[in-house]
Amino acid sequence: MSRHGDAPEGAGTGLWAPIRIGSAVLPNRFAMAPMTRRRSPGGVPGPDVAAYYARRAAGGAGLIITEGTYIDHPTAGGSDAVPRFDRSTMPAWRAVAAAVQAEGAAIFPQLWHIGCGRQPGQPPYPDAPVLGPSGLDLDGNPHGRAMTGADIETVLAAYADSAALAREAGFDGVEIHGAHGYLIDQFLWDRTNRRTDGYGGSPRARARFAAEVVGAVRQAVGPDYPVAFRFSQWKVRHYEARIARDPAELAQILEPIAAAGATILHASVRRYWEPAFAGSHRTLAGWTRRLTGLATMTVGSVGLDGVFAAGGDNGGAAAAAGIERLVERFADGEFDLVAVGRALIADPGWVAKVRDGRTGELVGFTPEATAAFV
Repeated sequence: MSRHGDAPEGAGTGLWAPIRIGSAVLPNRFAMAPMTRRRSPGGVPGPDVAAYYARRAAGGAGLIITEGTYIDHPTAGGSDAVPRFDRSTMPAWRAVAAAVQAEGAAIFPQLWHIGCGRQPGQPPYPDAPVLGPSGLDLDGNPHGRAMTGADIETVLAAYADSAALAREAGFDGVEIHGAHGYLIDQFLWDRTNRRTDGYGGSPRARARFAAEVVGAVRQAVGPDYPVAFRFSQWKVRHYEARIARDPAELAQILEPIAAAGATILHASVRRYWEPAFAGSHRTLAGWTRRLTGLATMTVGSVGLDGVFAAGGDNGGAAAAAGIERLVERFADGEFDLVAVGRALIADPGWVAKVRDGRTGELVGFTPEATAAFV
């Protein structure tokens, strides 16, 4: 028996046990990871988006985290195919949430501002400036402008407003995107944060903006509503980047975020099983859980690490070996939840098939699968 509790028989045991986090009860420990689709013309998710997420819920995922959605601020992002999260899109989002919940899963929207990754001159706000902590892109080159105190206040308010809308629309919680080189992560990383005020300098100071976002969201949604925070070391096209060089620096970053009201910390890595720091086998999720005591979610190549490979003469045996490694990490206390990304693009029923031991039926991921993305 896992120390996390009883669960139905089958591969994974404790991974299939429900978990309560604040006001939400998740039926198992598997989440669908957020993955950008750009299938929402005009920023409005249609019935196809609802059906896409509902299929993964019907296939066994206990939690659906939507693709990144732009918070209600003109500078949040420039693509008119990425969904927006504002008052005008709430009828569409209510339908998405209801479709997922009808299949027995919980659903969180991921709230997103891409910061200095945003390209200017794109709809729906062609004149909106590009904002970041220091007006630098991920290569450290000038791009856009540094946020003023007034900019910070309006962006914090936008996060809070979008989170309040999520609760009003019937979502079970929210996730704040603080990873992969977007706005919040640009504050966390010393390459893109050169500020000399209270938002820059030490790891704890660089975490101030992230903590203020979490605090604003917490105030907007109340004490029990789940608030997840996704963070990473790596950035888009910068896979060796680090916001923390050792566990002590990681603690400086995560402690204020936890204290501000986060209830789930989502540690995004490229391969979930790899050690986070030299001298320890513990993963980034494992260190996160140890340092904060919060519910922690792991992610990164689940179902794609070779031992999960489907098909071929040894497909079922390989997949069984893969779930055993995931179970071992879970039983060791490395994480409470696991997010699955590309494997769920290829196979909406991936979770249920693994749960039921039907690993020989798994549909393997290929790059071509992303073209369909249905």
